[in-house]
Amino acid sequence: MFNISKGVKLLFIPLITFFAGHANAQTDSLRLSFKDAEKLFLQNNLSLLAQKYNVDAAQALVQQARLWDNPVLSTDQNVVDNSGKFFDHRNGSGQVFVQLTQLIQTAGKRGKQIKVAEDGTRIQQAAFDDLLRNLRYNLQLDFAEAANLIAQRKVYATEIKSATGLVNATDKAYQAGNTSLKDLVRLKALLFNLQNELVDNERQLNDLQAELKTLLGVKEDQAILPLISPPHESTTLNPVALAEQAKTSRADYLVNQYTLDQNNSNLKLQQALAKPDITIGTSFDQNSSYTRNVIGLQISAPLPFFNRNQGNIKSAKLAAQSQEFVVKNSELQVKNEVYNAVQQYNLSQQLLGKTESDFYDKYDQIFAAMMKSFQQRQISLPEFIDFFDSYKETKIKILQLQMNLQRSIADLNYAVGSTVIAAQ
Repeated sequence: MFNISKGVKLLFIPLITFFAGHANAQTDSLRLSFKDAEKLFLQNNLSLLAQKYNVDAAQALVQQARLWDNPVLSTDQNVVDNSGKFFDHRNGSGQVFVQLTQLIQTAGKRGKQIKVAEDGTRIQQAAFDDLLRNLRYNLQLDFAEAANLIAQRKVYATEIKSATGLVNATDKAYQAGNTSLKDLVRLKALLFNLQNELVDNERQLNDLQAELKTLLGVKEDQAILPLISPPHESTTLNPVALAEQAKTSRADYLVNQYTLDQNNSNLKLQQALAKPDITIGTSFDQNSSYTRNVIGLQISAPLPFFNRNQGNIKSAKLAAQSQEFVVKNSELQVKNEVYNAVQQYNLSQQLLGKTESDFYDKYDQIFAAMMKSFQQRQISLPEFIDFFDSYKETKIKILQLQMNLQRSIADLNYAVGSTVIAAQ
């Protein structure tokens, strides 16, 4: 005959080992509110630090655009003449020609080049802000999801503890011949399913822990324990006002707007490049001119007969026109995302408030009462297992509703591009 008691003990060994390892891991845990997590994120995130160099590089290009063209110095001297002497310039003999020229840009080219570079800096800064927005969104979601999985772990731990006690008690009753093998096996199956669900929960939590550690730049052996306060009361939101706010704070929209500004600036620059620049210079000619020691004034400019920069002007104009549609599409996308985020937030608030008032405060008391009723054989095993599963599913669903509210808050802040509702 199979020894049920020994089998039950073997079934619990992996679970006991798991919780022992988990307890040891918590000795180096890092308890963080979301505000504390944001501080670590801003200080330690390597992706942000890398993107910041792109902003600095763009600012350096503005500095470069402000610089004047260098003057050009050229000279032509005789190395040897008919006397056979090298570099012989004594007594006015030999030939020396020295020329100094300076390019003078016309049509405000230098100012337009500076404007293009400044637009590039704004694009890079907006790209940095957009990276910050996306990473903060990931942080807020991972933070809330980790807290949700830790709360689910507590639900599973409570049920596993209760189920373990029932299995042990039923095993003793079976050994004494007071219950059937079928009832014991059903309880063991219930416990086994709970263990599997807990293991799956831990797998998801481990993945989130790895993401959070990367985002926050903390040690790989530290466990992050998110501290999230209960949700606030419902907040009244104005989607029209939030959509307008998003147009000034959403970095991805601003990138498109600044790119349009840069394209328009580049069009003006290309039109200016069609205007010829002037080169002014002076020269000294010792012997090769109409008389000795000639000092001359030089002025030169290309004649725009063939190349008037037509291709670049047309390309810049088409790029600007194309970007106008990109900006309009981005504006439409922003409005729709804000409206959708507001609706999702309102729905999550309504569902969570109703569910909590109906279930959350009473279900633990009902669970304890059902446990007692089953132990006193006032209800059957199928009835108890049905309630046991219903209790777990209801608790998990309530936690999922809380997670949905946290996700809707993250989505709302992400859609607007700024903190509309602060994560607690």
